Amino acid sequence: MNNEDLTTDNVEQRGMGEILSEKYLSYALSTIMSRSLPDVRDGLKPVHRRLLFAMHELKLDPKLSPKKCARVVGDVIGKFHPHGDQSVYDALVRLAQDFSVRYPLIDGQGNFGNIDGDNAAAMRYTESRLTEVAMSLLEGIDEDAIDYRATYDGETMEPVVFPAAFPNLLANGSSGIAVGMATNIPPHNADELCQAMEAMIDGDPSVADLVEFVSGPDFPTGGTLVEDKADIVKAYETGKGSFRVRSKWFKEDMGQGTYQIVVTEIPYQVQKSKLIEKIADLINSKKIPMLDDVCDESAEDIRLVLIPKNRNVEPEILMEALYRNCDLETRFSLNMNVLDGGRLPRVMDLKDVLRAFLDHRQEVLVRRSNYRLGKVKHRIEVLDGYLIAYLNLDEVIRIIRFEDHPKAEMMKVFGLTDVQAEAILNMRLRSLRKLEEVEIRTEYDKLCVERDALEKLIKSEARQWTVIRKQIQEIRKKFGKDTELGARRTDIGDPPALLAVPVEAMIEKEPITVICSKMGWIRAMKGHAVTDKDLKYKDGDKGQYVFPAYTTDKILVMASNGRVFTIGGDKLPAGRGFGEPIRLMVELPNDCDIVDMKLYDENAKILMGASTGHGFVVAMKDVLAQTKTGKQVLNVGDKAQTAVCHIINDGDDHVAVIGTNRKFLVFPLADLPEMGRGKGVIMQKYKGGALSDLKTFKMEEGLSFHYGSGERTEDVSMWAAGRATVGKLPPNGFPKKNKF
Repeated sequence: MNNEDLTTDNVEQRGMGEILSEKYLSYALSTIMSRSLPDVRDGLKPVHRRLLFAMHELKLDPKLSPKKCARVVGDVIGKFHPHGDQSVYDALVRLAQDFSVRYPLIDGQGNFGNIDGDNAAAMRYTESRLTEVAMSLLEGIDEDAIDYRATYDGETMEPVVFPAAFPNLLANGSSGIAVGMATNIPPHNADELCQAMEAMIDGDPSVADLVEFVSGPDFPTGGTLVEDKADIVKAYETGKGSFRVRSKWFKEDMGQGTYQIVVTEIPYQVQKSKLIEKIADLINSKKIPMLDDVCDESAEDIRLVLIPKNRNVEPEILMEALYRNCDLETRFSLNMNVLDGGRLPRVMDLKDVLRAFLDHRQEVLVRRSNYRLGKVKHRIEVLDGYLIAYLNLDEVIRIIRFEDHPKAEMMKVFGLTDVQAEAILNMRLRSLRKLEEVEIRTEYDKLCVERDALEKLIKSEARQWTVIRKQIQEIRKKFGKDTELGARRTDIGDPPALLAVPVEAMIEKEPITVICSKMGWIRAMKGHAVTDKDLKYKDGDKGQYVFPAYTTDKILVMASNGRVFTIGGDKLPAGRGFGEPIRLMVELPNDCDIVDMKLYDENAKILMGASTGHGFVVAMKDVLAQTKTGKQVLNVGDKAQTAVCHIINDGDDHVAVIGTNRKFLVFPLADLPEMGRGKGVIMQKYKGGALSDLKTFKMEEGLSFHYGSGERTEDVSMWAAGRATVGKLPPNGFPKKNKF
């Protein structure tokens, strides 16, 4: 470029912000108008409209043979839609997938993908043609029913909108993301939409009245709509909301009390393969311990088999847990943002959308009627000329044979119009027979009747709505509930009751045996069938606490310093080797011993006693500790003093205590207070002694204690006295260690 070209006449001074605003606005409008939002009248975006129109021009009618999709895509991107071929082919494929579109607009031949998420075959391998639904959208397109505009290169014309004799927007739904706005419309049942439109023709129903006909979305993949009706009405009234959809399933009896759950329908737009992967991940991560396995036995129909862990699992609770953790339940968002009249984007309610469709059908009807009226009047004009020719046949023949300008002469002699004269000149000689005259008069009379009917129709709005009602009834007849395509697929269910999933049901519950040695080494072996032969200890060590439990259990450790620690059953070390010291799991001081270890039972109570002879009763749920430091329950005072504890059994009514001075005392359990923590009250007084052990029991059954290698039960009613007394010597045979 020469310097002379860089003159101020060729430069426009504009701010960057102004230019960016203008260009971005232009881009946003292009995205909204020509890409992402559907037209409320035919429910199509430009790419879909151009696809169907190109197939219409290729004569790909439902009764004719299909053509390669590559041919269709080539015509679309060459004539109407200058974009990538793959994006156009993807749009074509979706219109042919019966699991993506409620009423497919394209009949695909070949591999068009599946609900697992597999892609369609390449366009050179697949073929396509239009469906009957698509033909309904195109009905009357050659009868001046809609406007045309020039294509991107100006060589041909394309329709601005389709005549749309089918309510495609709501029947098939739509989704798209534009600049600053989006749309998401679920598919609906065409028969229900037609009922709602007939109700609108009859009167002025509210949206709530229309919901009595349009009960909710009707997804191609079925499922069950479990949204509250009030929320459905509100969503349709505002044009925004959401619908809760659940999979369909049933319990299949496998005999001997076992069963499996079979899922037959999954929510819309959920890929079956990814759903199975998610469920498998939940099983592997043990987030759904009630579920043992998932199998895909699907063929043409969906059949997902869910195998529960055991026969005791409630199927409703299992499915509730799956609904909360995977896409067996989804929410479909409603956002009826559409182009009103092809120009103005706005959110419409259900009534507005149906009204826009009906108004479009009225406009199409009037335009088609005017077009037909013009054709009829033209034909009547021609037939008028034919009849004049028959009445003056000899003169017409003479004029044609001998006159230099027969057309002008006939127009002058018989008062014909240019159209009539031209038609007579183009008439074949074989048409001059008598029979043809009769046929012309019959056709003339018939066309006159049609002309009068069309003129009345165009002038009368009431007649127009009568015709539109008949057209809607035709839609119901072709695609209604009595047809295979029109039967409702998504069931309308009641909102599910709030079903509580027990916390323990969501935790892996495995049987274990807890083993804690005298020296404080703890471990857990799998299963409950653990014998003494299976247990090994370090040299100089031996077993102290061995009891069955589950990984979901909590284990309470009572220490001699009056603290209580809590260990989760799933936190215990594996049973290999000798385990690990319990001091690594809780902050147990070195000078502190374990005085008892029990399974947590929120309904149980513990008798806590200090070596000073003080004690009280505490609820087990009150000693549950959340940290490694445990919870200080019994105040033992001096470090030289220690704690003793005992789990109270149901029905126990008395307490037996014995001191290091070998004084034995029995008193009622009711004499001890129930506290959360503290020192308690005096249970037994000592002179030069301390509390050695304690135990609760039922007086009528007697007191059991170790006797040699076995156990002995003794009636100890004679040792019963008041609390805080000294007591007497124990029964004969009581262990010399002063331990029960």
